[in-house]
Amino acid sequence: MVKKKSLQYFKNLLNERLEVLLQEANRTVTGMSGLKENMPDPADRASLESDRNFTLRIRDRERKLINKIKDALERIENGTYGICESCEEEISEERLKARPVTTLCIDCKKKQEDEEKMKGV
Repeated sequence: MVKKKSLQYFKNLLNERLEVLLQEANRTVTGMSGLKENMPDPADRASLESDRNFTLRIRDRERKLINKIKDALERIENGTYGICESCEEEISEERLKARPVTTLCIDCKKKQEDEEKMKGV
């Protein structure tokens, strides 16, 4: 079980990361809704659309991370944070520091990745 002091560390870390991601998302929405470009040059318009698509893909990945962070914070609250959802063993603090939203210990994650390789995913 993750120590109480470490749980507070991870809770603070996750909350800080969540705040940064939400600020970025808000900035993106504000920036995109405030722009009303009229670009007659097709090359300029294509470049702008490409940049917007790239930004939206990044924000979509961040949206998924936000959900994982919220799930991790919920696991902290209900006492299951740091427990592997596959084998139910403790996840090492080193792994949690590297990937605070993880739900699998390193052995189960390796096993999952090996299975995905076998399936060709």
